[in-house]
Amino acid sequence: MGRIAVVVDQGSGFTKAGFAGENRPRIVLKSSSLVPSWDRPVLPGTPGCELAGGVARAHPIKHGVVVDWEALEGLWERLLVGGLRVCPEQWPVLVSASPSAPPSSRERVAELLFETLTVPACHMASTALLALCSTGAFSGLAVEAGAGVCHATPIYAGHSWHQATFRLNVAGSTLSRHLRDLLLAADPELSQKALPRKAITHLKKRSCYVSLDFEGDLRDPARHHPASFSTGNGCCVCLGSERFRCPEPIFQPGLLGRDEPGLPALAFRALQKMPQMLRTRLAGTVVLAGGSTLFPGFAERLDKELEAQCRRHGYAALRPHLVAKHGRGMAVWTGGSMVASLHPFRRRWITRAMYQECGSRLLYDVFN
Repeated sequence: MGRIAVVVDQGSGFTKAGFAGENRPRIVLKSSSLVPSWDRPVLPGTPGCELAGGVARAHPIKHGVVVDWEALEGLWERLLVGGLRVCPEQWPVLVSASPSAPPSSRERVAELLFETLTVPACHMASTALLALCSTGAFSGLAVEAGAGVCHATPIYAGHSWHQATFRLNVAGSTLSRHLRDLLLAADPELSQKALPRKAITHLKKRSCYVSLDFEGDLRDPARHHPASFSTGNGCCVCLGSERFRCPEPIFQPGLLGRDEPGLPALAFRALQKMPQMLRTRLAGTVVLAGGSTLFPGFAERLDKELEAQCRRHGYAALRPHLVAKHGRGMAVWTGGSMVASLHPFRRRWITRAMYQECGSRLLYDVFN
């Protein structure tokens, strides 16, 4: 435990890894990997598992939940041994966990860390808590929007309130597919070959924004702010209303045929389910985190709609205060780096000896 800890934020789209006490991760890798298709059989047309030349793409994490443990093991080995160039058996590891991941997932992660990688100690922390910690807070509402999932999670005194946690499976990857569909609908001559996934993601990050008046902007072509971009393969793409229609499903999932509330409504429900004595305090620190919160206009729109939800449901005295830091795309990893570097935090580690003596039940005693 005398060594600096390794901090890993494992996400659906990207996984970040680095050392505790540093400001930025040393390495950011795509969570997916290419494997021989005969080694990982998938059906043609399966989302996210494209077949090409005998190769399949394995996604270990989908919507924040681990679905392929073999692929996750390969990802960890690439991170620790190939990326950070450390011997896993010599380094304590802090790893992030999705607020809505099933308890069995923690057990499998502990098994991977202690039995396969033989790390000396580990700690698992909710992404929501780490996002709050990145701002120096231990109580508040974490509103996360990443590549695979969005969450609204209340945290009080460092503890997550699971019964008041809500998730939305519309996030960055869904928005990328939505943008591709919008562009193909606007210009049928564009082929999917001219719009590879990497080009779509680049367009989304470079040109899209959140409208503060979606219906008004949609009706008025003068407010569409058209722009043209080159995809890098000789293809020129023109975007008009697609620029603000792309991220809108996070606020209105119904645009994709999903019968569920948007992220502002879920954030309000999370506050509403908290005890009255805590509600005002948590509303005073609403922390945004994740790459999909970086769209221009995202924070302003969420702030506007969250306040409207409070007024509409009779909570006019509740005044949410948003914290939207510039580096919030890395907030979870940054929070982990800060927490793992604190000396008092060492009491929160599980060592391999403790795990070998008590087994997986120790996870619930320490991390709940």
